[in-house]
Amino acid sequence: MALPLEKYSQFIKAEAQRLGFLFCGISPAGFLEEEAPLLEKWLKNSYQGEMSYMENHFDKRLDPRLLVDGAKSVISLGLNYYTEATQSDPDAPKISMYAYGEDYHSVIKTKLKTLLNSIQEEIGEVHGRAFVDSAPVLDKAWAKKAGLGWVGKHSNLINQQHGSYFFLAELIVDAELAYDIAPQADHCGTCTRCIDACPTEAIIAPYVVDGSKCISYLTIELKNEIPTEFAGKLDNWAFGCDVCQQVCPWNKFASPHQEAGFTPSAELLALPKKEWEEITEEVFEKIFSKSAVKRTRLAGLKRNIAFLNP
Repeated sequence: MALPLEKYSQFIKAEAQRLGFLFCGISPAGFLEEEAPLLEKWLKNSYQGEMSYMENHFDKRLDPRLLVDGAKSVISLGLNYYTEATQSDPDAPKISMYAYGEDYHSVIKTKLKTLLNSIQEEIGEVHGRAFVDSAPVLDKAWAKKAGLGWVGKHSNLINQQHGSYFFLAELIVDAELAYDIAPQADHCGTCTRCIDACPTEAIIAPYVVDGSKCISYLTIELKNEIPTEFAGKLDNWAFGCDVCQQVCPWNKFASPHQEAGFTPSAELLALPKKEWEEITEEVFEKIFSKSAVKRTRLAGLKRNIAFLNP
């Protein structure tokens, strides 16, 4: 007797919605043929900068079956982080919206574990792993295959109903499921707003980002000093950058998230420019103890702020 694959997939999507995910799509696990030459060329051009981890596990990035034994399905999920809250001092160093609340890694991992447990209770013996931006998984490629959106000219995933202010995550499981096989068409058209607006000209061509020029890379991933060629070009961003999303017309459809863990830190939003510039270990620990901003550590954040105001 055939397994009720459609029923299982519907259950997974309903459970994902119950857990607060914006959307959920499911693809068969396999080799990403379309992405392989693109990734190889991107790495060959050194667009990863000092993110040497991008060069590791090349085969695993392109085939989830090498990451999870017996993998048959990739469950792609999106979690909204959009908020209408803003930093109160317009002159204060800016923090990317995704870091206003708790670190998304811990918030999403908890949800993924709950989802996997629910799948095991419903279907039976299912094994899998949860991934949140911290393993060799090409999140956007899988989300695109599952019909969750298209990859925009700024290289972020865009969803027609919700824009692009969402995190991507995956459950890779060894269960066969019913799959989504209707990818969304590219709706960027002739628009070049993200390319034109990028402060460091990191979007060097439509759909191609030189990561080593991206403000998010310079303020988070780069461990050495920020190159002087970017002086005066960081647009006052001290952690991350939202410019390409702020100018994207599709984000007029973004609506505020309902995730308690992403509630903006009142202290962070209220911090004036002067206190940013004089930030102490005590203030850093108080405001950012559960935040993604901890990735830079205090020294990294101070480096960024000093670079903004030489």
